[in-house]
Parts: sequence; structure tokens; C-alpha cells
Amino acid sequence: MAAKKFINIDYPFKESGDGFFINLNSTDDKAIKADLMHLLLTRKGQRLYNPNFGTDLLKFIFEPNDNLTLNNVKDEVKASVKKYLPNLSVTDISVTQSPDSDYAAVIRVDYKVTSDVFESNDFVIINV
Repeated sequence: MAAKKFINIDYPFKESGDGFFINLNSTDDKAIKADLMHLLLTRKGQRLYNPNFGTDLLKFIFEPNDNLTLNNVKDEVKASVKKYLPNLSVTDISVTQSPDSDYAAVIRVDYKVTSDVFESNDFVIINV
């Protein structure tokens, strides 16, 4: 029987049922989506030895819910993906008010994998 390959850590973090400490991804699609989620939900300064990795999305928490703020959120996501995940091309970003709260937003990032190694179209949704 061939050994199963593992690519990266799954998101969200969960205890592994395979004997590992946490779940690992074994497919390219799941690995790419996990990489994007890890990037977007990591605050700049949080990653040891790489303090510029991540986004500053949390700085928008107390900003007004207006077009300027929404465009700044989109720019933050685009810039981080371009810098740290060059094999992804962001095709669309939508920022909407959360249906659960007047004080929360939902960010949807549609992307296309541009690398010859991978081929995928998908999206992630972040509740902040």
C-alpha cells in the first residue's frame, strides 16, 4: 500500500484521527484553501521569524462600515495574497455585513490557482 502524502496543516485546527497531533491535508485543493485561510487570519507580527506574514484585517474592526473601509479591506486581502501566495489570483472579493450581527462582516474571496502544478477555482469565506 502506498504511503499517503500530507501537504500542510488543515484549517480550522482540529485533533487528528490519524494519529497526528492535528489534521493534515492530503489534497491540493484543501491545502491551497488552508494556506489562504492561514494567511488571511494571521495578524501581521504574529508569525515568529516572519513578522510581515499575514494581514491587518483586525485594524478594520472599529472602522465605519462604508465604501472606503470596504475597499481598504479588499486592498489588504489582495496585497497579502499577491505577496505570500503568488500561485493564486484573486478573481473577486466581496465584503458584506454579517446577517448575525450589525457589528460583523463577511469577506468572500474567490480565487483561481495560476500555477501549472495546480488547477482549481474556489473561494473562502471569513467571518470577522
